[in-house]
Amino acid sequence: MIETEKKEERVLLIGVELQGMDSFDLSMEELASLAKTAGAVVVDSYRQKREKYDSKTFVGSGKLEEIALMVDAEEITTVIVNNRLTPRQNVNLEEVLGVKVIDRMQLILDIFAMRARSHEGKLQVHLAQLKYLLPRLVGQGIMLSRQAGGIGSRGPGESQLELNRRSVRNQITDIERQLKVVEKNRATVREKRLESSTFKIGLIGYTNAGKSTIMNILTSKTQYEADELFATLDATTKSIHLGGNLQVTLTDTVGFIQDLPTELVSSFKSTLEESKHVDLLVHVIDASNPYHEEHEKTVLSIMKDLDMEDIPH
Repeated sequence: MIETEKKEERVLLIGVELQGMDSFDLSMEELASLAKTAGAVVVDSYRQKREKYDSKTFVGSGKLEEIALMVDAEEITTVIVNNRLTPRQNVNLEEVLGVKVIDRMQLILDIFAMRARSHEGKLQVHLAQLKYLLPRLVGQGIMLSRQAGGIGSRGPGESQLELNRRSVRNQITDIERQLKVVEKNRATVREKRLESSTFKIGLIGYTNAGKSTIMNILTSKTQYEADELFATLDATTKSIHLGGNLQVTLTDTVGFIQDLPTELVSSFKSTLEESKHVDLLVHVIDASNPYHEEHEKTVLSIMKDLDMEDIPH
């Protein structure tokens, strides 16, 4: 097991903008918000325009020297890259910079690990983390960045991750077995709900758009809500009486974000499917957010990937 210490992480963000890239500024702002959500102190950010990512060090050797000086001068403890790094890039960056380096995907997985509350949610997050980590394990299975602890090393519920290669494979098999049982039970409950004539409504939207707030207002019940990313992970379904004999169910589930790790989409399939079996989808958009149009496009794109386009919304 890897021991982690509770200490302030001074973070430097790195982003590379390729030609024709859309929403780069939004993506970098989100990266800063994600880092803060994970408990980091964002000290500075480094941006570079390139035609393509450097296959060895992501930013190119010349710029990497500048970043190394910045890391030393600002006493940076963690560098977060706004992209999915290859295992090779990750190791090379850590060797040059001398500090822990994680990517956007790893950061999101870490936040999901912090947020997971239900048994199913913890299993889903743990599975996603292990699938992400497996190709990144080196030697006996300890990736360099894991030795520092902190952001990127947390398991579900902020427990610790076991990073032995054989152990990871065994854990993946075991968790997939457990999830099949959980998903079977969820499917049984869902089928009973589908057999009902009750009209079913699902809330969908970008993370922190206000879905849980709407859920609480309409149901007069308390579901955790906060002005932070991924405050809600578990799907919640509640009944609402709209007057007369009209009774409906309302389902709230995890919010979406740009570049949502494929490992999470796969692991949270059963949770996301709660929003597929409804009569109406209510797309919640925070119009006060300057990037609300980009948020809407992202949600619609993910809906398409999940085969949810045909559901009235």
